[in-house]
Amino acid sequence: MRNRSTIEFLGLWEKINNPDFNSIEFDGFKNESGSNSFSLTPKRWVESTKSIGLKTKAGRYNGGTFAHKDIAFKFTSWISAEFKLYLIKEFQRLKVEENEKLMLGWDTKRILQKSTTVSIGMPSKVIFFQIKYPKLNLQLFMRAKRIF
Repeated sequence: MRNRSTIEFLGLWEKINNPDFNSIEFDGFKNESGSNSFSLTPKRWVESTKSIGLKTKAGRYNGGTFAHKDIAFKFTSWISAEFKLYLIKEFQRLKVEENEKLMLGWDTKRILQKSTTVSIGMPSKVIFFQIKYPKLNLQLFMRAKRIF
């Protein structure tokens, strides 16, 4: 963890997600980062800044450095350009899908307001709503109380 942009990313993530983050220590690390003599271990980062995004665990079999998924995505996209491209494509696909769902909801509401025809069947006390639209064929039946 020597790169200035890495330190800035970790600090920004912690500021957003960690109310107990020690920003004074972070500023010191940020100022030192980028120089050839600067080196920061994950353990030192966690202990100095009270970080919650990274966890370090000592041990031969269960030890290691663990990161929150946001931070893990950042590091894996830095390591693998292929992973970063897949991540970007998946994000774009999900946004298009979300927009299509939102547009369908908006369009349906607009259609309901513009083209609703109401027929009232007096003897059976049933109110019948029929929406006529080429793409959407809905029929709604409602039991009415005696209103006549």
